[in-house]
Amino acid sequence: NIEVADANQRRDLAVVLVNPQIPGNTGTIARTCAATRVPLHLVGPLGFSLEDSQLKRAGLDYWNSVCVKVHDDWASFEAYYKGLGSPGRLVAFSKFGARPHAEEGAYLAGDWLLFGAETTGLPDAAHDACAASGGIRRIPIDEAHVRSLNLA
Repeated sequence: NIEVADANQRRDLAVVLVNPQIPGNTGTIARTCAATRVPLHLVGPLGFSLEDSQLKRAGLDYWNSVCVKVHDDWASFEAYYKGLGSPGRLVAFSKFGARPHAEEGAYLAGDWLLFGAETTGLPDAAHDACAASGGIRRIPIDEAHVRSLNLA
């Protein structure tokens, strides 16, 4: 369970990866979170071990510069999130989103940005929670040629 937090960590934004499957992608996203001081939440089950060499290699030596909170499953994450009181909105990204990702006014300070598994997207419970909170944003892709985007 990796968690390194400090006073410099941003409080106006969080990134949440739900059931990430590819360690290299997760490590690269962790590095981006370290560079921007944005907390990263990993919601299990994870498709890899936190000791995975590809995860560590992709995150380089930035692991101490990012706050990574690991949650066993969606229910654990949701309990943690709700326990924060008023932490901000849950905003998901999905090919099923009704609103464009770049729409003016789409994001607010305090938003938690959720991304689903590379292979299956967000589970229904996460999708529903986001729909009831900050909404589901669509990043347009040509599905005839590409089935998903790689965040990393």
